[in-house]
Amino acid sequence: MPAVLPMKTLYLMRHAKSSWSFDDLSDQERPLNDRGRDDAPRMGQALARRHVVLDLLVSSPAVRALSTATLVARELPYPHDRIRVEAGIYGADVDELLALIRALPDTAGSVLLVGHNPTITDTANALSPTSFKELPTAAVVCLKFATEQWAEASKVTAEYYFYDYPRNPH
Repeated sequence: MPAVLPMKTLYLMRHAKSSWSFDDLSDQERPLNDRGRDDAPRMGQALARRHVVLDLLVSSPAVRALSTATLVARELPYPHDRIRVEAGIYGADVDELLALIRALPDTAGSVLLVGHNPTITDTANALSPTSFKELPTAAVVCLKFATEQWAEASKVTAEYYFYDYPRNPH
């Protein structure tokens, strides 16, 4: 029987569509709009149909990202009180997000990270053997890494698994 390679699975998700209707709110405080509130659980359901089980869900502290993470978690089910909020995701560049990913706990085999564009798209392109144009809101890219350690997550150890988004019939 062949040996099973250890794997880490990363789901990179762009937050769902946010509202620009509140001029008095800071960028971090912007909520989801109606479409975003529909799309986030729809993507959670799509992940559930793929039998996704998360060890860790990590989100930006921005309201639109954390709301997306919470709505997705509800569909999987993943306890919303176990969502790890990482301040460094908001405003991160690719190198900072890669450092955050490579510092994830090795005990977590399957991680969903909810963040912002352009960094989520750029990070997917930095890690995936497949390239992506700008990821639409609520899009998810799944990559698997042939490694036991997140520190070794790279394009070299990556396998592209799937890309899904709300307007894609899944």
